[in-house]
Amino acid sequence: MEQAHELLLHLPRYTELPALGLYLEQTTDYLNEQLAPLEDVRLTSAMVSNYVKHHLIERPVKKLYGQEQLADLVFIAVAKNVLPLADLRVAVRIQQNSRFSRAEAYDYFCQELEAAVQVVFAGQPASFPNVRTDQQKMLHHLALAIVYKASVDRFFAATAELQDEEGENGVH
Repeated sequence: MEQAHELLLHLPRYTELPALGLYLEQTTDYLNEQLAPLEDVRLTSAMVSNYVKHHLIERPVKKLYGQEQLADLVFIAVAKNVLPLADLRVAVRIQQNSRFSRAEAYDYFCQELEAAVQVVFAGQPASFPNVRTDQQKMLHHLALAIVYKASVDRFFAATAELQDEEGENGVH
């Protein structure tokens, strides 16, 4: 069976995230738009509120979510599909408490995820950032796990569509 359609992904870098702050609904709309190429990655207002309640992200300031919260939410939205909650909590803390700035850690994750997409969906040679620390290795492997899961999900979605079409056409 041929690979499902190619996936193109470019996540906004930290400096490209809205600096003025977004209200909850604006936050989910903006992030869902950015994450749309990943198809099964979605955020709801209730999810974001739960992440605040469970201290995965900082509370909004005057009901506005800033760049740090947006960066954390991108990471959480993507990683939650392959990590159990306890591991997700640790991974978020690693991102937040990295020896690198929050912006550098977030941008590094974006680079890893985009490189993994290029390898898995476009069949391009690997062009991953240099891996230096155990935390960077974890992010590298996490990015690959996320993209491989997306690839498998697309395969089964395409297989289900083919089976539905065959059933409608009376093919057995």
